[in-house]
Amino acid sequence: MAKKLLKYDFPSDLKKMTVKELELLTYDIRDFLIEKVSKMGGHIASNLGVVELTVALHYIFDSPRDKIIWDVGHQSYVHKILTGRANRFDGLRALDGLSGFPKRNESEHDMHDSGHASTSISIAMGYATARDLKGEDYNVIPVIGDGALTGGVALEALNSAGTAGSKMIVVLNDNEMSIDQNNGSISQHLAKLRSSHKYLEFKKQLKKTLKGIPRVGEGICSSMEHIRDSVKYAIVPGAIFEELGFKYLGPVDGHNIQDLLDILNIAKMIDEPVLIHVVTKKGKGYRNAETNPSKFHGVSPFDPTTGNPLIKYENPTYSTIVGNKLTQLAIENPKIIAISAAMIDATGLRKFQEKFPERTFDVGIAEQHAVAFAAGLALSGYRPVVAIYSTFLQRSYDQLLADVCLQNLPVVFMVDRAGNVGSDGETHHGVFDLSYLSHMPGMTIMSPKDGKELVRMMDYAFTLEGPCVIRYPRGEAIELSSSENQSINTSELLKEGNDVSIIAVGKMVKTALEVSDLLEQSGYSADVINARFIKPLDKDTILASVKKTKRIVTIEDNSVIGGFGSNLLSLLSSVNTEGVKTLCLGWPDKFVKQGDTEELFKLYGLDPLSILERVCNFIEGKA
Repeated sequence: MAKKLLKYDFPSDLKKMTVKELELLTYDIRDFLIEKVSKMGGHIASNLGVVELTVALHYIFDSPRDKIIWDVGHQSYVHKILTGRANRFDGLRALDGLSGFPKRNESEHDMHDSGHASTSISIAMGYATARDLKGEDYNVIPVIGDGALTGGVALEALNSAGTAGSKMIVVLNDNEMSIDQNNGSISQHLAKLRSSHKYLEFKKQLKKTLKGIPRVGEGICSSMEHIRDSVKYAIVPGAIFEELGFKYLGPVDGHNIQDLLDILNIAKMIDEPVLIHVVTKKGKGYRNAETNPSKFHGVSPFDPTTGNPLIKYENPTYSTIVGNKLTQLAIENPKIIAISAAMIDATGLRKFQEKFPERTFDVGIAEQHAVAFAAGLALSGYRPVVAIYSTFLQRSYDQLLADVCLQNLPVVFMVDRAGNVGSDGETHHGVFDLSYLSHMPGMTIMSPKDGKELVRMMDYAFTLEGPCVIRYPRGEAIELSSSENQSINTSELLKEGNDVSIIAVGKMVKTALEVSDLLEQSGYSADVINARFIKPLDKDTILASVKKTKRIVTIEDNSVIGGFGSNLLSLLSSVNTEGVKTLCLGWPDKFVKQGDTEELFKLYGLDPLSILERVCNFIEGKA
């Protein structure tokens, strides 16, 4: 299947095709996507849903002169095929391979390094304004999903772009999904628009009829704008896009090539902001993805026939553990509320939602709102739990600081996908949360070494009267031996030694134990401490170890800038620890590449063997 696409010279060959040939091409593209993503993993449902739309965009517009800007960007695989990158798909999302998102250093056709939702219209407005200021002439086309449209940034951009009036063609890809099913008034409004095909025809016929009245028609037409608007709102309640200053075109069938070409040509001729409402089906053309688009949003390698994953976990994932434990806690405590930002399934909350639908709130791709909403619930006596990926929680920095921490509110943040997340790359690694959360007054921050400790930390979190973060990695939960009789609110001394104190956080505790075993083979012994708490630090356990060994190594799955190690150095500077030497290990002060998780740990010197070498040099005074 792959060879069919490799024979083309895209994007130039696309322009030579007939409509029938374009339609046949869409079948080849879908076969290619299923073949490649089933081997490499990636985002499949979203890309299958935009095949015809992407073909039509590249047929009508002249990329890279015309700027096609993909919101989020996980649906850009078809765009990459049509801009000459089909031959690189065997390295999709691999180290130094083809990115799963647009990357400017990868192709001149990629206009923006995206990865987070709701930003495309703002970026597009920047391009359009720059074009106008320079007196240039090209089209700017942001493509945004209906899920991303729930984000406040997108609505701010629509408001600003409509007022500015610069020519821009916003393509709204409406598949009724973000990662999970969309909720909220924006989604409801789009549902009404989908069922209102008669609106544009009615408006056109009304204007034609009025103008046809001899002598007075033009005047009546002009004076009856408010009447036409009233009719419009009767047919399309709250036609928000036109009120924001956009010419609304659609809805159009996003899988009909001819209809898409026609409407894009019309939009191209309008010299003001236009919004085209395109209705698509997520997972189109692949039955497994069509029937379960949420499951096939982002996938590991899978069997293309059955859709079953090729990699199966023996143990539950951290996300599953969170969902199960939270459901149990909520049975006992009716004040517990669960909040998700368009990721009920992904954060493990589906079981909770099924048990307590009235206590589950999916606010869409609106992390700032999620956190402020939780603050309001906490002020009203509830115990809200906000489950969000680390990389997306950073979007709500101000709400965390001003709305939660400033008022010392008991909100529990379950920070999923913390640390290195592998193939999704730079925009999705959760390696900055410790760095900014640690500096928020009153915030308690914990990180479990394994699944059992995660459960205990959740119990502890609900005993606190202030904000609390529990951050945990992606994937299967491991099990390590521990002293379960020890109180969870202190750090844990797992091994004793004399030469160095290795203090690790979260998933890096396992690595620290492996390093200590290797050190013994080199003739050294180490205290190994599971920190458990990033804030507040357990001073007693740490300082007792430090006074003995006089050497500290910290290991964390976070940036070394401002993270756990930095916090520990601040602690040491405030007490008498003269002569103590320190080595802080974590991700460097740069954006971490995409690639297999373990491959990245090795590349950046955070695997057991690399750390062993650095620790030995440290003990021997060579580093």
